[in-house]
Amino acid sequence: MPRNRSVIVARLVSERPGSSQAAILTELRRCLLDGGVPPGSSIPLDEVAAVFGVSRIPVREALKTLIGEGLVEHRPNFGYTVAKLTPAELHELYVVRGVLETAALGAGVGQADTDDDQRAQAAHQALEDALAAGDVRAYHRESRSFHMALVRPCGMLRLLGMFESAWNMTEPLQPMAHVSADERATLHRDHDEMLAAFVARDSVALVEAAREHHERLKSSLASVPRHTGLFAEA
Repeated sequence: MPRNRSVIVARLVSERPGSSQAAILTELRRCLLDGGVPPGSSIPLDEVAAVFGVSRIPVREALKTLIGEGLVEHRPNFGYTVAKLTPAELHELYVVRGVLETAALGAGVGQADTDDDQRAQAAHQALEDALAAGDVRAYHRESRSFHMALVRPCGMLRLLGMFESAWNMTEPLQPMAHVSADERATLHRDHDEMLAAFVARDSVALVEAAREHHERLKSSLASVPRHTGLFAEA
């Protein structure tokens, strides 16, 4: 019988043979952050190289970068896999995200302009549409876009880079895909409050709403199943 095609290989898109290392890295990262390749999934070097029409070398270099970003793991004799987190590591990353986000919101809301308002409102509408459609993956994706729209005005590139990196490491697990519809609706009401405070340039209300939101997010992590192979062993 033919071997089943790797999950990530089935999702990779290459426009032409001989892709550059940068293009390979971008496409691999896109697949990992999109949530369609669960933690622990194999990343077969030869098959990935064949998709891009290249040798192993640029693929291996791209994977080294993703290892540094916490998205990929490599073990001798087992090859490359999508990185797993322990439950404690997942909780820690949400704590880190909360600290970084409240810092960015407090510093940035006063610098926001009408263009920032429009971006945040558009992201919020996309989030509402995903919620109404019951599209869990879209909700997860648009939630990220909404939060990024609120923090971007701070202009602190190192802080934003750390925030995005911490967020990225949780994406393959898709934690919010495991919460109930009622919990997602409650979390979205927090988004309503955050958007209203952002547009009003009320930094105190925005930071407080964000803190409450993150406390709810951390509590929701209990909904992520522990015995499906998605988590690393402690």
